[in-house]
Amino acid sequence: MSAPAPREIVGSWTRHAWEGNVVDHLTRRTFLGASFGASLAGGAIGVAGRAAPAFAQAAAPVRWASLAPGFTILVVQYILAQKLAEKHGVPLAAPTQYTAVSTYYNDFAAGNYDVCIGSWDTFAARQQAGVPIEMLCSITTADMIYIVTGDPAVTDVASLKGKTLAAAQSTGTFRMVAALIKELNGIELGKDVTIQGVDNPAAAMTLVMANRAEAGLSWEPNVTAALMRDAKLRPLFNAGESYRKATGLELPYFGVAVRRELAEKNPDLARRVRAMFEDCLARINADPKQAVAVAGQNSGFPQEVLAEAITSRRLRFQFGSMASAEGRATVTKASAFLARNGLLQKPVDDGFFFKG
Repeated sequence: MSAPAPREIVGSWTRHAWEGNVVDHLTRRTFLGASFGASLAGGAIGVAGRAAPAFAQAAAPVRWASLAPGFTILVVQYILAQKLAEKHGVPLAAPTQYTAVSTYYNDFAAGNYDVCIGSWDTFAARQQAGVPIEMLCSITTADMIYIVTGDPAVTDVASLKGKTLAAAQSTGTFRMVAALIKELNGIELGKDVTIQGVDNPAAAMTLVMANRAEAGLSWEPNVTAALMRDAKLRPLFNAGESYRKATGLELPYFGVAVRRELAEKNPDLARRVRAMFEDCLARINADPKQAVAVAGQNSGFPQEVLAEAITSRRLRFQFGSMASAEGRATVTKASAFLARNGLLQKPVDDGFFFKG
């Protein structure tokens, strides 16, 4: 008897990020994870009596997640729609969907899922605090991070003094931007600039559009969504551009990390997860509009917003493997910058990377 097919994620209903930043979702981690695990456990014999693939017999389902609204949904849904997990032999469970950034990262740190798409410096800070995780790859640059304002009196970063900035303080994004602004402009966020805390990057844009904050720190595609909706908004600061001007280097931003227990138990599986993400990014870059049409419907953003974010290059997918010396050097140099500004205990070492 053939094993039952793995369950696929059921699309969640979402309202657009700018409509009150409301996302209704049903987390089904326990049920779907158990049913998928049962499927694998019963999958030793495949269709017509043939043996199932070795990875399906040996590996437990890889648990992963997405953060809504945001671009992680696009990546996750594209992998599912194009069946890239099957292509690369990765036994993926249904992704758990989160709406709060802090919960998303805390659950990964607690071991509630195995593979996380997130900011590399958040991974670095958690790893240095003792969380057993390793970075697989980088997938975007910090060019997708912006401070946006609609206040005509705010003309540059210096004019943020005494103003209110809406930002998700639990994120690596906030720490990264705080370090850049402190070193390059001599301004301390939280001291010279009042911070209005929010749970996610969409909420920061919502407060700016509602005139409840003079500026907001966010990242794509939330930035494009806000710019397209409100003509008075304009970018004030770009993290990737600022870092390049100061150092001549690219600043990585989003990456993929894996729990160390999975990487050590099955390094070949970790390599396949990394290859799956590399394949995904290459396909999205080759045809952004097709990717958005295929996988953008559950992102919380209209397709035209996602397409504009990518084609405008505000959202730039760029793969960097931590198996390569070049990929590791980019992250190591950026970590030295953050450590110098007190946002990491120290620069990352080789223990932070999955080099397999």
